Amino acid sequence: MTTPIGRWRITWMETWDQEFVDLIEPGHFRFDENGLGYFIFGAVEGQLDYRLSEGGKRIDFSWSGNDEGDEKSGRGWFTFSSSRITKGYFFIHCGDESALEIERQP
Repeated sequence: MTTPIGRWRITWMETWDQEFVDLIEPGHFRFDENGLGYFIFGAVEGQLDYRLSEGGKRIDFSWSGNDEGDEKSGRGWFTFSSSRITKGYFFIHCGDESALEIERQP
């Protein structure tokens, strides 16, 4: 498995259309080498704390951030079956949830 480190573009979300995903800037996740990262889509953004498992084929994360300025938190996961595209799930604590797909950016 290739490392998930880097920027991954959100290419599809089940709950929100691509216009919303790209509302402020192109929606994406970024995984840093230190187990931390960042994401933004629509008016939702946050800091990630992630762990790799299953030999690097799965990433589980928690996040804290905001949605239109209101403090939010949640969790999610991705299963890496390819070094370029992966699918997962994103949860807002006591709120919305969505399946999603991300694609590695150069």
